[in-house]
Amino acid sequence: MARFLYSAFFYLILPLVLLRLLWRAWRAPAYRHRVAERFGFFRPPTHTGGLWVHAVSVGESIAAAPLINHFLNQHPDLPVVVTTMTPTGSERVQAMFGDRVFHVYAPYDLPDAIARFLNRIQPRVAVIMETEIWPNMVCQTAARGIPVVLANARLSARSAKGYGRLAALSRLVFSHFSQVVAQSAADGARFVELGLPAANLTVSGSIKFDLDIPAALRSQALALRSEWLGERPVWIAASTHAGEDEVLLAAHRALLKQQPAALLILVPRHPERFAKVAELITSSGFVFERRSSVVASSPPRAVAGDTAVVLGDTMGELLLLLGCADIAFVGGSLIAHGGHNTLEPAAWGLPVVTGFSDFNFAEISALLEAAGGLQKIDGDGALADVLRGLFADPLRRAQQGAAAKQVVDNNRGALQRLLAIIDGYLKD
Repeated sequence: MARFLYSAFFYLILPLVLLRLLWRAWRAPAYRHRVAERFGFFRPPTHTGGLWVHAVSVGESIAAAPLINHFLNQHPDLPVVVTTMTPTGSERVQAMFGDRVFHVYAPYDLPDAIARFLNRIQPRVAVIMETEIWPNMVCQTAARGIPVVLANARLSARSAKGYGRLAALSRLVFSHFSQVVAQSAADGARFVELGLPAANLTVSGSIKFDLDIPAALRSQALALRSEWLGERPVWIAASTHAGEDEVLLAAHRALLKQQPAALLILVPRHPERFAKVAELITSSGFVFERRSSVVASSPPRAVAGDTAVVLGDTMGELLLLLGCADIAFVGGSLIAHGGHNTLEPAAWGLPVVTGFSDFNFAEISALLEAAGGLQKIDGDGALADVLRGLFADPLRRAQQGAAAKQVVDNNRGALQRLLAIIDGYLKD
C-alpha cells in the first residue's frame, strides 16, 4: 500500500516534475535533449544481461569509475549499462568510457517507466551508487530476481530522519536491497534502523579512498602548472555553490594584500552558474580569465600577469586543476549543503580547507581533520587567515598536505571489498 500511494502521488505531481525539467532546461539547455529516456523510451543495447550501474551525477560517476573499469577490463564480454540523472553526469560518463558502456538517462521513478527501462536492459545485477534510493527502481528491480547493491552507501543523520518520516515506505524499500555496502558503521546502523536486514549490510569504508591519480595526469598537471601558471602562489576553490563565491572572492582580496601574485582558480559546481560567477568576479573588481579560453588557444598561453582569478568553466578537468594548486578549498560547505569530496585534493597531497557544513562526508572530514590535513573555517576572514598562514609557511603547507595524503593511503581497500561482493552476484 505504501508504494502504491507513493506511485499515485508521483503521477499526480508529474506536471510539476516536467515544469521543473523545463526550468532546468532554461538554465542548462542540455536538459532539453533525450527527454524520452527519462520515461524508459530508448533503443535497447545490443547486448543485455550484464551489469547496471546507476550514478546520479558527476561525483557519483567519478566514484563509480574504478568499479566500471574493473568489469570492463576483467570481464570484457560483460555488457555494462551506466545511468545518470544529469547532463553533466552523462557528459562525464561518455568522456570516461565512450562506447565501452551503454549510457542512458535513468527513468523517472514511475512504475511504467521503470518497467520499460528494465525490459530494455535486462540486467543481471544492479549497482546503485551512494544515496540514490528510489522506491520503484529498487523494488521493481528486486521483484525480477535481480540483486540490488547499494554501493559506497552513506546516510547522514539528517537524511535518516527524513526517511524515518515515511517509515512504512522506507522499511519496504530497504528490505529489498540484496546488499548495502556502507562507508561507515554509523551509516550502516542507520540503514538497519530503517529496515535493512542486518545480514545484508557490509561496512567497507569509502571507495573514494581508492582514488588513483594516474602518472600521466600527474605529469600533465605538472606541465600545465609550469606553462600556464608559472611560479605564482595558487589556491583552488572547488565545487562552489551560490552564496559561497562572494566569501571566497573576499578572502582572495584579503590574501592579495600579503601575496600580491596569488591566483585563485574558482570552479563552480554546476555549469549553469559559470556566466553568473563570471559576472560576480567582474563586479568584484578582479581581472579574470576563463579556463575554456586557455583550452581553446593554440598553443596554450600563460595566464596574464594582472589576472587574479581563473574561472574553471570546463567540464571534467577538476582533478587536473587540483593538481595545479598549492591549497584547496572544497565548496558546498559554507552553506547548508553538506560539503563535497575532500579526498581528491587530499590524494594530490594538498592541505584541505572547508566550511563547517560537511554532513555528507562527516567521517572523511573527521579523519582528515584529526590527522591535521584539513582545516574548517566559518567565513572570509578565517579563510584569509588560513590561506595567509599556509602560503607564508611552505613547510607547514607540505606537512598538512602529506597528512591529508596519508589518510587516503591508509584507508584504501574498500573498492576490492565491493568488487568481491558484485563478482559474487554475477557468478550466482
